[in-house]
Amino acid sequence: MKISEEKKYEHLSPFELKNKLIEMSQVHQERMMLNAGRGNPNWVATTPRHGFFQFGLFALSESQRNPHRPELGGAPESEGIAKRFQEFIKNNSGVEGIDFLSKAFGYVCDNLKIDADEFICEIVDAILGDHYPTPDRMLTHSETIVHKYIEQEMCDNNPPEGKFDLFSTEGGTAAMDYIFTSLIENKLLHKGDKIALGTPIFTPYIEIPHLNDYEFVELKIEQDENSDWQYSDKEIEKLADPSVKAFFLVNPSNPTSVSMQQATLDKIAELVKTRRKDLILLTDDVYGTFVNGFRSLAAVAPYNTILVYSYSKYFGATGWRLGVIGIHEDNVFDKKIAALPKEDRDQLYERYSTVILDPNKMKLIDRMVADSRSVALHHTAGLSTPQQVLMVFFSLYCLVDTKGEYKKQAQDIIIKRFKTLYDALGVAGPDNQYDAHYYTTIDIPTLAATRYNKEFSSYLVKTFEPIDFVVRLAEEKSIVLMDGGGFDAPNMSVRVSLANLDDQAYDKIGKGVSGLLEEYYKHWQSSKG
Repeated sequence: MKISEEKKYEHLSPFELKNKLIEMSQVHQERMMLNAGRGNPNWVATTPRHGFFQFGLFALSESQRNPHRPELGGAPESEGIAKRFQEFIKNNSGVEGIDFLSKAFGYVCDNLKIDADEFICEIVDAILGDHYPTPDRMLTHSETIVHKYIEQEMCDNNPPEGKFDLFSTEGGTAAMDYIFTSLIENKLLHKGDKIALGTPIFTPYIEIPHLNDYEFVELKIEQDENSDWQYSDKEIEKLADPSVKAFFLVNPSNPTSVSMQQATLDKIAELVKTRRKDLILLTDDVYGTFVNGFRSLAAVAPYNTILVYSYSKYFGATGWRLGVIGIHEDNVFDKKIAALPKEDRDQLYERYSTVILDPNKMKLIDRMVADSRSVALHHTAGLSTPQQVLMVFFSLYCLVDTKGEYKKQAQDIIIKRFKTLYDALGVAGPDNQYDAHYYTTIDIPTLAATRYNKEFSSYLVKTFEPIDFVVRLAEEKSIVLMDGGGFDAPNMSVRVSLANLDDQAYDKIGKGVSGLLEEYYKHWQSSKG
């Protein structure tokens, strides 16, 4: 690709640039393309899925107890349904997924104290999908179970007092869309407001604020590459500025895949308790389950935080679109709405007056549900009920796994690939207890300085376009990686997904990156001669 073309492509999102790189890498049909550009995991959590499909068979048998016609079942009946489920478990002992269903059922009844008939009837009806989601925000017992999972995985089993209200959504991306919409609609943010972004960050979070819908002014809160991608106290202190209305971050971060250390969490929590009680915190914690002892901002600063979590990466379920928004029952958002000027409150009263008798008492999270269907279609809001059942089964799978065996297995996959990649690169990988290892960011100029010298590193930066390395990697090695600069990571850095390729591919990627850097070095030496 010519320099003039590279300049044009640098304006694209790295996700769009990736499509061009894939096209280029496929020119050489004699080489197998290795695409470590996207974060879709190549594993699938099978046990909860076995349980899901076995439970679906039970649900169908319940529907057929009172059929309308030979092939038209009826709605399930709650009376005695738990006993019939236990009979189903007994009669199918030894079938894959049944043991999990038995343990999950026991946990729900014994640990969560949920009525057995009510629980089974709710999820039988849900997996059949024969009614609109009711309540529309999230099914009642499903919310209780997912809440317990959130406490375990996002709060390290040490949640704040009170509870979170949850809204199940079509993945984390839909959650973000609903949140941005409702923050604007409810006058919590306005066009032209200054918002802080924890960078490097998932590219859409850089792009969304520039859209005509928002026109936010961005302030970067930058991670320090030389301090294991942590936020310094100086960067966090930027949030003390009262003109900063919100702080959006991904934790653990994307592309650097590192979570915030406890000291930083505590500093932000102290800031919003004292000097910035009005600050909005929005945290996307999809990778939190890959860090032992992970704690979300929602665990330490629940009053100010909107939590987004997605099941997609941990369970290999990107196609299912399973996400959840969590807002603590005691929060700054509802209080800020109540304190709006009368004119604004009157407008909001009118907006939501068709869905509730007294819109003034409507929580922000319930406003999100209405906004997700443009208010007028509120009666059809809510995540598909079969999706909610799988979300529940994923949650229960980890809740009954008291030894954390699934977590160990999922983490082991990506840690092994991480080590394979860096062994092939010939350098030691970052050693950081806060590293999720889901992605890794390789700073090519820094690698050049370490392996060769600073003069060569400077030559790379000054001579080539920032995307030249990923372009040549695709063209010459058929290896597709993400351009780190598109995430506000250092220019000419690359993001490698450690989730979506077989283990041995990372040896080839490491050697490909290393070999290409060697070619740049030889070109530099020859140009000097």
